[in-house]
Amino acid sequence: MTRTVLAAMIAVILGVGGPPVRAEAAETWTGPLSTRGRYIVDANGERFKLRSGNWHGASGTWNGSGDTAVDANHHAGENANRIPLGLDRAPLTTIVDSFREIGLNSVRLPFSSEMVRDTVPVTDAAVAANPQLRGMTPLQVYDRVVAALTDGGLAVILNNHTTTTRWCCGVDGNERWNTSQTAQVWEDTWVTMARRYAGDSRVVGADLYNEVRRTVLDDPNWGWGNDHDWFTASQRAADRILREANPNLLIIVEGINWTGIPVDGFAHERPTLKPVRTLSHTLVTSGKLVYSAHFYDYTGPNHSGASGVGETTDPRYRDLSPAELADVLYRDAFFVSAETGQHFTAPVWISEFGVDGNAAAGSLQRTWFANFVAELIRHDADFAYWPVVGWSEQRAANGWALLFWDRAGTRTIAQDWRSEIWARLLTATGFTGYVQSTPTWSMLSPDNGDFVASSRLRNQGDWDSGARKAACPDGQRLAGMGHTGNRGLCYGPAGAFTGTQVVTGEQNVTTDWASGYTKLQCPTGSAVIGYAVRGAAMSSVICGALGLPNSSGRTVWFDRGDNRPSGNPGGDFASGNYKGQCAADEFVAGVAYTGRIFSSKTPDALYCLRA
Repeated sequence: MTRTVLAAMIAVILGVGGPPVRAEAAETWTGPLSTRGRYIVDANGERFKLRSGNWHGASGTWNGSGDTAVDANHHAGENANRIPLGLDRAPLTTIVDSFREIGLNSVRLPFSSEMVRDTVPVTDAAVAANPQLRGMTPLQVYDRVVAALTDGGLAVILNNHTTTTRWCCGVDGNERWNTSQTAQVWEDTWVTMARRYAGDSRVVGADLYNEVRRTVLDDPNWGWGNDHDWFTASQRAADRILREANPNLLIIVEGINWTGIPVDGFAHERPTLKPVRTLSHTLVTSGKLVYSAHFYDYTGPNHSGASGVGETTDPRYRDLSPAELADVLYRDAFFVSAETGQHFTAPVWISEFGVDGNAAAGSLQRTWFANFVAELIRHDADFAYWPVVGWSEQRAANGWALLFWDRAGTRTIAQDWRSEIWARLLTATGFTGYVQSTPTWSMLSPDNGDFVASSRLRNQGDWDSGARKAACPDGQRLAGMGHTGNRGLCYGPAGAFTGTQVVTGEQNVTTDWASGYTKLQCPTGSAVIGYAVRGAAMSSVICGALGLPNSSGRTVWFDRGDNRPSGNPGGDFASGNYKGQCAADEFVAGVAYTGRIFSSKTPDALYCLRA
């Protein structure tokens, strides 16, 4: 963006320099979006930093009058008509232009699953400023909103914010993706929405579910394999979206928002993205994963944000010093993008943060907001402010929004203590330009079922019936394995394989590289691209013909300790277990395990050949 454009934005935000400027022309960018390492890029490989705002309303509740009370936190004025807020007050194009005026290039657009199924037309009053929307269902209105945003040059991220159109009090039936509906219905709803906008390349992302948290009885978890397992549920839904509906979408996975009974008075951990360090997603389409986290001053690393009943004495984020806040944010989120060359490395989008513009001078809220934005700038992080649109008559009680409209359609841009901080965030120096492709690492975790990240092998059928199968993404090959736990590590680029062979015995073994052990070895020119297990025991490997040289090899043993290259590239892919790994310039040509009676038949050694 030019300095002239940025200066104009700052003038608007700070309320100086005369009347508001006209919305500038949309930034030049081409969809779809993908990821390269820690960055999101457009179709030309140029960095596209998400400077987003949340346009809420299609996921919450209000009666259409604009007079509802502010709820327990920052959500207010939401919509029983299940449509984005403000359409009763301003024309669609005016709202879109206003988003660009305040510096946004993208919008997170929440919806409820109930909205998708609602066939009742919205009330005329709910779209009073947009008569062309009268008589439409909420989903049809949502369609027009999406089209107006993308026609205006903004990227749109669809966000399944709630199941029912309600947000209240921490326990509302929307705690998990499957609290008020089955996981199958949730997935099917996502496939429907992804297909619906597949023809619009500026609909760039699917933000799978908002703030996964505890019900009264049960916590969500990350990788346990049961019906509360957010890792497995998001992995499955993501792959269905990419395979069945739209392979071009970014998949946004938010960490777990909090655990712990909300009314017990004890600490409630906010794990956010901490579990990603040892268990990360590997999607069936590479370069599409973005991780997400939310931070507000009134929550904390061990604080759900409860006030009154259930409140604990644990510090909230606003109670932390700048150094403490920086440490917590890194531990819980920013490590994912900051630590390159790991199986978990991905862009991190802070898809919700915000503060009340009415916060008093000298308050902890003001200090927190300044400190938090400083961390966004330091990490050059993608972000989305919550919320963008508000109602003028509620501003004294709820001043969170950046744009306010009154009943007459008059707009006010927030010009309060946040303005200078917001301008600082918009104009901060960050990486721009072309993002070079770099080698990538991916994790395989067939802990509780198949984990096949290769679209080609998914289409190949059941290559080891009854076994749990794991396979690297297309363009990658196996680099390492855990001695127990069934985890694997993949590395790329490896090129496209021209054929495959499933190996269950020693028919390809040419030298005794693991004497006394059963050896599963690929034919010459092929590398291991996947494997299958039964319980903890090796069952087979699948080899991809990559045209690799017939070089000399070495045996990497890992049955009695870790045996990995210096620096442990790729990260801890088998936490708590011994690991073996070939060097980056080698490929796995075979896996050996003990075949003796009563042995566990877990992998003990890799045969590494020079690539």
